[in-house]
Amino acid sequence: MEAIETDVLVVGAGPAGLTAAALLARSGVDALTFTKYGTANSPRAHITNQRAVEILRDLGIEDEVQARALPHDQMGTQVFATSFTGRELSRKMTWGAGDDRIGDYRSASPSAMCNIAQHTLEPMLLARAAELGADIRLNHEVVAIEDRGDHVNAVVAPRDGSERFAVRARYAIGCDGARTVVGRDGGFEFDGRMGRGNAVTVWIECDLSAYTAHRPGALFFTLTPWSNEFLSIWTCVEPFNEWSTIFTRPRLAEVDADEASIAESVRAAIGDDDIPFTIKRISPWEFNHMVAVRYRRGRLFIAGDAAHRHPPANGLGSNTSMQDTYNLVWKLAAVVRGLAGESLLDSYDAERQPVGRRVVDRANRSVDDMVHWFAPLGLSPGMTPEDVDRRLDELTGPRGGADRVALFDALDLIDGQFNAIGVELGQHYTSSAVIGDGSTPPEPLGDPDLHHVASTCPGSPVPHAWIVVDQRNVSTLDVCDYEAFTLIVGADGRAWTEAADVVADATGMPITTVTVTLGAEHDDVYGAWHRVRDIGDDGALLVRPDRIIAWRAPTTSATPVDDLLAAMQQILGVGRPAASTRRPAAAES
Repeated sequence: MEAIETDVLVVGAGPAGLTAAALLARSGVDALTFTKYGTANSPRAHITNQRAVEILRDLGIEDEVQARALPHDQMGTQVFATSFTGRELSRKMTWGAGDDRIGDYRSASPSAMCNIAQHTLEPMLLARAAELGADIRLNHEVVAIEDRGDHVNAVVAPRDGSERFAVRARYAIGCDGARTVVGRDGGFEFDGRMGRGNAVTVWIECDLSAYTAHRPGALFFTLTPWSNEFLSIWTCVEPFNEWSTIFTRPRLAEVDADEASIAESVRAAIGDDDIPFTIKRISPWEFNHMVAVRYRRGRLFIAGDAAHRHPPANGLGSNTSMQDTYNLVWKLAAVVRGLAGESLLDSYDAERQPVGRRVVDRANRSVDDMVHWFAPLGLSPGMTPEDVDRRLDELTGPRGGADRVALFDALDLIDGQFNAIGVELGQHYTSSAVIGDGSTPPEPLGDPDLHHVASTCPGSPVPHAWIVVDQRNVSTLDVCDYEAFTLIVGADGRAWTEAADVVADATGMPITTVTVTLGAEHDDVYGAWHRVRDIGDDGALLVRPDRIIAWRAPTTSATPVDDLLAAMQQILGVGRPAASTRRPAAAES
């Protein structure tokens, strides 16, 4: 079987695979992407957090995505009720939209969270990847893959029935979901447990604007003990007439996913038999608590759901998936070009696997924490509507004080699911691609899952601060370049600027130097960067293509060329070149 040759093979074209394909194309890496079907055929994932939107910003489609999404200021009011038309049990401001948290989210990133369904987002990513020159082949299934030591060999079966063919690649990324062929054939091992619970997702058309427009949010919870479902979670796909609804169940049989049974549950959750609705799709699935022990085995890598599987609580799935390949692609590009050693690729596992484990643990813990909200309600499956009304009258009456306190306390507890900016943004990496300086990221004053503190500690994302460029507000994230390293210096950073030119020449890796200070082209006129940079005017921050701070120098050293060169060589996993490097001319007095 004659093989097509490429440098990087991407298997799967969900959020992780499409992000990888777009970035590889923009970086000029020869790559092929195959996916069994097309883009998502139903809403699936929807919460899109700030780290993911920052990636969309880097790819140039943030504005397009935000225009199609439920915006941040419309996604925060989360309602818990007996039905859309029934009694409201709790209301909570989520995703940082509440007055008490909005400042945390606005100050952390130039990009706002949004709510956009996966079947809407993926075509945008696909179109952008195609614009960048990505070769993405839909309806092509990778049925087998093997790491042969010096290359990867894959067998691809076109779904139109035409002849199978082989692909020979230097590396392969498995973005092919929970039933990953790359994970299976590559021998990847997993920790955790499958099948923690069962659920059905139902895609519904139903105009519920009369019950939601005045209290808009990304999610609406209904508790209907008298119906087939005790709990349903309604995700807003299109405001407010299209929904992706999760019905949870202790067990799942085929009859439970029958459309007639589901329709009864939908009617109960709406609470008004006269409101018409259409069921567009029914998809059974199960809760998992699984993470790959390693994200790399030889020339094979896994990302997204191929590497981590968890409930949709916290809305972390597609976000983490996109961040996986954002971390990996620049490293593959550097190795393919001969600018970095294999150890740089090892840093993908060292950095992303702990993030995946934290996300899996957090999402499952969030599901468990909901028990604390359910308990004081005193509702249970099988209760009639009259039983529920009597119990809620007790809860809201003179003798319900203790239960009300427990309910309000539980609303605070589930912040760990709905206002967890620390989990969403708080990644910190430790690996060979980060040079520590003995410091550790500052701890937030509260729960680290709920709060994020920006830091320039090596291994942290570069902090967002507004600066002014050409009379426009620009984020410090925007001055960083995915096709290069970025060296951010202050007013007295000329020695570092000159050293960067020398080191870029010596290593072949581009280094873009940006001077951020008051009155400069990148004008720190607000002083926002000064407050978070943690270096002096003569210091420097070396930022990786994925906007992670790889190294910092608080002040200018006596040997800036040697220090910066040593840092770059360690990060890239290469030795010092045999030829001596030229030094910059002495600075003018």
